[in-house]
Amino acid sequence: METELVALASAGAATLVELMISDSWTQVKDGVARFLARDGETGYMTRRLDASREEIAAIGETRDAVEADWRARLYGMLRSDPALAEELRRLLGSPERSGDVHNVVSGGVQYGPVIQSGSISGLIFHDPDRGSRRGKGKPGEG
Repeated sequence: METELVALASAGAATLVELMISDSWTQVKDGVARFLARDGETGYMTRRLDASREEIAAIGETRDAVEADWRARLYGMLRSDPALAEELRRLLGSPERSGDVHNVVSGGVQYGPVIQSGSISGLIFHDPDRGSRRGKGKPGEG
């Protein structure tokens, strides 16, 4: 049970930090604050989350330290109330609850990557061949 709580706290902290640096932070911040503020003091927790996010934004190297702080906090919460584990799993969107996803790509030749995902943050693709295809017809027409 202890190992499971450590793993869940680690996953929760990693996900929390990833959310902090993503575009979806504004949509999830209130729910995270409510979960973390067990005493109902969501205003304080919201300010604490915002401070963590600002630390990461100001100095990218602090990301590991921020994650470690939240891992310790989550672990402490889970140890004091193991029933919170289920709520944290639900908040994290546990994969065992996800439904099947199907994707169909159509409409001709795809020259770039095709990605299917629940969320993606900070991803940049560079296509070194793109310039050579500009202004040319279909592949093989030279």
